[in-house]
Amino acid sequence: MGKVPNPRFLRDEDLNQGIEALFFGYRGFTAGPDRLLADRGLGRAHHRALHFIARDPGLTVGRVLDILAVTKQSLSRVLRELMDQNLVEQRQGAKDRRQRHLWLTAEGEALIQSVRSVQNAVVRNAFAGAGAEAVEGFLGVLEGLMSPEDLAKFKSMPK
Repeated sequence: MGKVPNPRFLRDEDLNQGIEALFFGYRGFTAGPDRLLADRGLGRAHHRALHFIARDPGLTVGRVLDILAVTKQSLSRVLRELMDQNLVEQRQGAKDRRQRHLWLTAEGEALIQSVRSVQNAVVRNAFAGAGAEAVEGFLGVLEGLMSPEDLAKFKSMPK
C-alpha cells in the first residue's frame, strides 16, 4: 500500500510559504506604527508596552513583565523612556506600596490612538478581504502558534 500524500497544508513547501506570509504580513502590520513611533525615537518594545498599558490601565509592572516575557532590565529601560517622554506614569499601589501601577498620560493615550488607528485600518482591510470564516480560521492558527502559557495570557486579556 502506497504512502498517503500529506494534505496541501502540511507539505513543506506550503508550510514554508505560510512562514514567509507571516514574515511579510507582520511587516505590513508593523510598518505604519513603526514610522509613527520612530518619529519619537521609540520602537516596537515601546509599542508593546504602550499597547498593554492602554488595554489594562493600572496594571502592575510585574504583570507587564509577565505579558511581555522580557527582563526587568529591558522593561525598566523602556518604561523610563516612556516616562521621560510623558507617555506613561507610574503610581504606587494603594494596598501594597511596593507595587508599581502604570497608566498612560493624555499624551500617551493620543499616541497609542494614532498607532491603533493605523493598525486597525490594516487589520480591518485584511479581515474584510478575507471574510468571516477565514478570520476565524486565522485566529485559530494564531492561537495554535501560542505556547500554552501565552494562550492563557491571551485568553485572560480584557475584551
